[in-house]
Amino acid sequence: MTAPTTPQPPVTVRMFTQRLSSTPRGARLARRLTVTQLHAWGVPHGSHVSDRVEVIVAELAANAATHGRVPGRDFELRLSLVAGGIRIEVADTRAELRPPAPGDVRPPRPLDENGRGLLLVDALADRWRVLDREPPGKTVLAEVDVPHGWTAGERGCANH
Repeated sequence: MTAPTTPQPPVTVRMFTQRLSSTPRGARLARRLTVTQLHAWGVPHGSHVSDRVEVIVAELAANAATHGRVPGRDFELRLSLVAGGIRIEVADTRAELRPPAPGDVRPPRPLDENGRGLLLVDALADRWRVLDREPPGKTVLAEVDVPHGWTAGERGCANH
């Protein structure tokens, strides 16, 4: 008799964390750091996976710097290369303004000047959710799957 197998959480292969100023400059830096880090992990700049992650980080960082901004507080970017994918976490310290949950994101009206960022996250991420954070705040976590059989360092597979 064998014991039943228990699903295991994904194993983190690599992790990158950076605190950034809650400003447009901090949001731009988050995007640039992301593509540089992905490239160092073997996900080439310009690949399908890199482009998806870059846009997700750009939108979440811009939201953190704009809507999640608390004067004097930074936001945090965390990237994790896990078995099967890339996990993106952007955390800010503003707890009272939460973005809509996946499935609740509504398209803006044609003349609205904002409101498209989470639509992009919803379209590009394989999964995403909003989590409470201690100390006060929130984290938006998004995941992008990588092609089956891809592992860090296999540059050619990242273009799928």
